[in-house]
Amino acid sequence: MNISQEKIDNLNAVIKININVEDYQTRVEKAIKDQAKKAKIPGFRPGMVPASHIKKMYGKSILVDEINHLLSDTLNKYIDEEKLEVLGQPLPNIEEDKHYNWDFTDNFEFNYAVGLAPEFTLDFSKADKLTRYVIKVDEETLASRIKNIRRGYGKMTNPDVSADGDVLYSDLVQLSPDGSVFDGGITVTASVRIDQIADEAIKSTLIGLKKESELTIDLQKAYNNDAAKIAGLLKIDEDTAADLKSNFKLTVKNVNRLEESDLDQAFFDKLFGEGAVTTEEEFTARITAELEGMMTQDSERKLQDEIYHYSLGKVNFNLPDDFLKRWLKATNEKLSAEELEGGYNDFAQNLKWTLIENKIITGNNIEIKYEEVFELAKIRLNEQFRMYSPQGIPEEQLGQYTVQYLQNKENANKIFEEVKAVRTFEYIKSVITLEEKEILYTDFQKL
Repeated sequence: MNISQEKIDNLNAVIKININVEDYQTRVEKAIKDQAKKAKIPGFRPGMVPASHIKKMYGKSILVDEINHLLSDTLNKYIDEEKLEVLGQPLPNIEEDKHYNWDFTDNFEFNYAVGLAPEFTLDFSKADKLTRYVIKVDEETLASRIKNIRRGYGKMTNPDVSADGDVLYSDLVQLSPDGSVFDGGITVTASVRIDQIADEAIKSTLIGLKKESELTIDLQKAYNNDAAKIAGLLKIDEDTAADLKSNFKLTVKNVNRLEESDLDQAFFDKLFGEGAVTTEEEFTARITAELEGMMTQDSERKLQDEIYHYSLGKVNFNLPDDFLKRWLKATNEKLSAEELEGGYNDFAQNLKWTLIENKIITGNNIEIKYEEVFELAKIRLNEQFRMYSPQGIPEEQLGQYTVQYLQNKENANKIFEEVKAVRTFEYIKSVITLEEKEILYTDFQKL
């Protein structure tokens, strides 16, 4: 067997594999004998089917399988031994002028196109400067958070007249252009949250309504053409919601209001555990600390996003674009030409970042340990649980959930990649200059 590489340029190469009869003869004969031992064919006792019979019936398909296995093994071994950093997977070059009889006497030649990772250098230093925002809690954000928490532990009431923040339990009936009820149209009972109405003029018409009040509402205008919200309200699919042009008659069946919980000891105990907080000042301090923690994460996410784009702009290199597009199409047969072109730039940017990550990790001997993956997975699960309860769950139980979560290979790979990204960002932050800047949360949001 002969295998060689022909470089087309710095990013593309062709690997040629020549297979002679002696390279595959022994393994094909063994595969035929193994098949003969397992075969169940009428007229022959189990395990007594002659190999010649199997060869006559299934010989070509066995030969094809063994050649494919031999090619795969040879190709992977060559790439590993030559330390080729390939992108995607090698793609066979189909040559129409090569025809084989598959009669166990052919010598084969196969050519594989490969895309090669580009060579590049990293030169991050203190001369590279980015801003790290130190976000401060403003009074408006703090008040809004406290209000939402108090409402979350409050009680439901049914006032006579609606106000901003109330929920209108209503019948919605689709109307024709002339204002009459659309025959066979959408009719649904739904909860309309006044605070989710985007159009201020329409929102004002929903305030001051009583039970059995009626009005005509343009849902597209009310929700600023948000098909997802309209679909959820009307219990229809998003495509139908996006194309919906009709107005609806809204009839109020009930006004629901979630009253805020009192700032008393019972409320504090529900939120933080018995006796952990005993005064309104302590409560406010805890919520402020919680917000600052969340804002630190927001600031870190923004910094990581800026590092990502800054790095891509600083570390400039090309990719074997034509090969990668061919590979994407080969591995995603349903991918249209338009989808390929439309999404390729994002794919290429992410691939470039992955190459930068790998170079930083390997070049600096950064080791990612299972303990790091486990701890990050535990944090992510805890964040999910705290969406439903500020107290979270006991540490031991959280650890058990984390073990179960990481037993799923897809979950484990996802967290591993996140840890790798974190370690990459940590490295870049350690070698560049980060200039801290204080900013109110409301101003940070505008960024």
